[in-house]
Amino acid sequence: MASSGWAENAPEQERIISWQAPPLKFGVGATREIGHALRTSGITSVLLVTDPVLVGLGLPARVAKQIEQEGISVALFDRARVEPTDESCAEAARELAALQVDGYVGLGGGSSIDTAKMLNLLLSYPGRPVRDYLNAPIGAGSPIPGPLKPLVAVPTTAGSGSECTAMVALGVTGLNVKTGISDPRLLPALALVDPANTLTLPPAVTAASGYDVLTHACESYTARAYDRRPPYPTPADRPLYIGANPISDVWAEQALALVGRYLRRAVLNPDDLEARTGMSRAASFAGMGFGNAGTHIPHACAYPIAGLVRDYRPAGYEVDHAMVPHGAAVVSTAAAAFEFTYPTSPERHLRAAELLGANLAGVTTANGADVLPATLLSLVADTGGPGGLRDFGYGAKDVRHLVEGALKQQRLLVCCPRDVAARDLERVIVGSMAR
Repeated sequence: MASSGWAENAPEQERIISWQAPPLKFGVGATREIGHALRTSGITSVLLVTDPVLVGLGLPARVAKQIEQEGISVALFDRARVEPTDESCAEAARELAALQVDGYVGLGGGSSIDTAKMLNLLLSYPGRPVRDYLNAPIGAGSPIPGPLKPLVAVPTTAGSGSECTAMVALGVTGLNVKTGISDPRLLPALALVDPANTLTLPPAVTAASGYDVLTHACESYTARAYDRRPPYPTPADRPLYIGANPISDVWAEQALALVGRYLRRAVLNPDDLEARTGMSRAASFAGMGFGNAGTHIPHACAYPIAGLVRDYRPAGYEVDHAMVPHGAAVVSTAAAAFEFTYPTSPERHLRAAELLGANLAGVTTANGADVLPATLLSLVADTGGPGGLRDFGYGAKDVRHLVEGALKQQRLLVCCPRDVAARDLERVIVGSMAR
């Protein structure tokens, strides 16, 4: 007898792997091909989104020239905020409301690329507030209502992986927290990655960007597996972050090995193009990994760490506001987080440490809980990173607020391989005050 419906035969656990990543053009000198890539896509006009620091270095002018040589007109928005907010993006969209373009180019770190994604969204569907799209429970979590215009992402840092993901991260004005928007329509049409564009990064920015790569790879590799989740009611309910899976694992492992080999070199010798190339590969690979598998505790904690900052001004960043760089925020709780998640998959935690360069001689699953945390702390110490949350001005009085902010990141916490309660986050945050 024929089945009367799909639900009757639904599995008890999820069985479907979904995967997405943009086309990738990678290599030293790839920036010179941006005009060709846009022209062959039928684009005749673009908005180039970048930041004031890059303008001072002359890179946006050179990129605009490459585009214009292909007969494509370029409008410039050069005030992307480092660590963008819902209001900074909404204000930019109001300023550009009359602009008509066929496509977008995001040139810079994750902040510029995310701002370009947001301008694409807000100018394509004017009149809707940003919070309609923000992930619940902070926002309404509404889907993007239709297609967006093609966006080419050109990263100048090796960090966020935003060139390969269908999401943005934003500070939320008035709530002192960060959150994201996740939607397949945000995926760039092309990731154009030129490691030469990272050569001007100061060591502190190189380090913070690298910490983001490091935690992306570790979190996606240790996330709750895709087939250890209940099946979704419909295909439309399946999230972008499906959990660790055999495809994302490949990219996470590659990224971890590259970080272990090249992060110290890239920070300590900024002119080491081989190391810069390795870290650019790691950033994109980790982006393809976590952009499908997801992140968990370190990123959930990082959003209130960034949102509640009072006076901290990071070295290497030219900003006029208090800020904790995203990579520094995520790595500051990573060691304690992976101590908490170790029992769920000791083999994965030890394999991540080994890929980062740890020697596992004599290590067993019974005595190896501190290996990955120690490996992470060594990498951070060698590259001048934060010694703990106290470095950012946090103390015991802030723990409750940091926990509350992290608990709002349920989209991320469901990816943790262990169920996470407030007491668990408190343990992680208290354990991360000073390492």
